[in-house]
Amino acid sequence: MTGILNTWRQRLNAYGRQRTPFLCYVDFELQKPVVLPLHHINNTRLLFDFAGFSNAPALQLPQHDTTHFTKQPMAFEAFNERFTRVMHHLHYGNSFLVNLTFPTPIQTNIGLKEMFYKARQPYKLWVENAFTVFSPEKFVQITDDYIHSFPMKGTIDASLKNAEMRVLESKKEQAEHATITDLIRNDLSQVATQVKVVNYRYIEKIHTNQKDLLQVSSHIKGYVGAGWQHRIGDILTRLLPAGSVSGAPKPKTLEIIRQAEVDTRGYYTGIMGIFNGNTFDSAVMIRFVEQKNGTLLFRSGGGVTAQSNAYDEYHEMVDKVYFPWRTESNKKAPGV
Repeated sequence: MTGILNTWRQRLNAYGRQRTPFLCYVDFELQKPVVLPLHHINNTRLLFDFAGFSNAPALQLPQHDTTHFTKQPMAFEAFNERFTRVMHHLHYGNSFLVNLTFPTPIQTNIGLKEMFYKARQPYKLWVENAFTVFSPEKFVQITDDYIHSFPMKGTIDASLKNAEMRVLESKKEQAEHATITDLIRNDLSQVATQVKVVNYRYIEKIHTNQKDLLQVSSHIKGYVGAGWQHRIGDILTRLLPAGSVSGAPKPKTLEIIRQAEVDTRGYYTGIMGIFNGNTFDSAVMIRFVEQKNGTLLFRSGGGVTAQSNAYDEYHEMVDKVYFPWRTESNKKAPGV
C-alpha cells in the first residue's frame, strides 16, 4: 500500500470513528485518493448525488431541448490487436476474466455539469473541469452492520429478439458473471462473515438516448459487525480496485490490463462513496466522461473471457458509450 493510500485509509477510519459525514473517491490505480468532509465541499466546484442524497442546487444552467451526441470509437482493428493480447493470457490460464476498456472521443452540445443534471442514474459526481460520472453500478453499501455488493456483468441490446433469454443463457455471459460473483464473494469474505449470494443474475433495463439495454446483476451480502465505522478505511482499501471492473484473479489480471490498455484509467472504474455518519453507500465509477486536453472522452469496456469474440466485445464497448436519460428495473434486487 502506498503512503498516500495509507493516509487516505487512516483519514477514513478517523472520520468514521468521529461519525463525520464525508465524500470519498479514488482512481483505479489507487494513486489519487480524495476524501472531503461534506461540510467542506464547495458546490460550485463539486456536485454529488447518491440515490437522492445530494448537494446539487436547482439547475441554473441553460437547458438544451435537443441534445447532440456523436462518438468516434477506435477502429475495430486497433481494438482487435489489444483484444488478441488479452486472449493470449486467457488461453494460457493467466486469467479467467479481464475487463478491457478504452476511451472514445465524443462531441456534444452540453457540458460536464449539464450532463450531471440531465443524467438519470442513481450515482452521480461532477468535478469542475475534470469529469462527470453517472453510474448505475453500486460498489458496496454498508448499513445495519451488513455489507452489500451488486456486481453488474452482462449487457445486451434490449431490442434484439429474445434479448433477456439470450443474455441469461449465453455461455460466455454465464461464465463472466459467475467469475465476478465468485470474486466479489471472496473479496467480501476478507472484511465480513456470513457472506452469501442473495439474488443471482437478475435483469435491469436501462433506457438511453440511443437504445434500451438489458443489464445483468447479482446481490451479495455479508456481516461486518458493530463498530464497522471505526474501520471503514480498512474495509474499502481491502476491496480495491473493484473486482467487477478488473477481473480474476485480481493481481495477475491487473498486470494484463496495464499491458493491454492504451493508457492509465485514472478515476474511470475507480470508486466513489458517501458516509452520512451512520451508513455508507458507494458506486463504481463507470459511465464516465472526462475533459482531457480540450477533448471529451467517454470511457467504456467489458469483460473478456476465453469464450469471447472480438466483434461482440467491440460492439459492447461502443454500446456502453451512451447518455442515460432515465433508468428503470423490471426485476429489483431485495431492498437493503
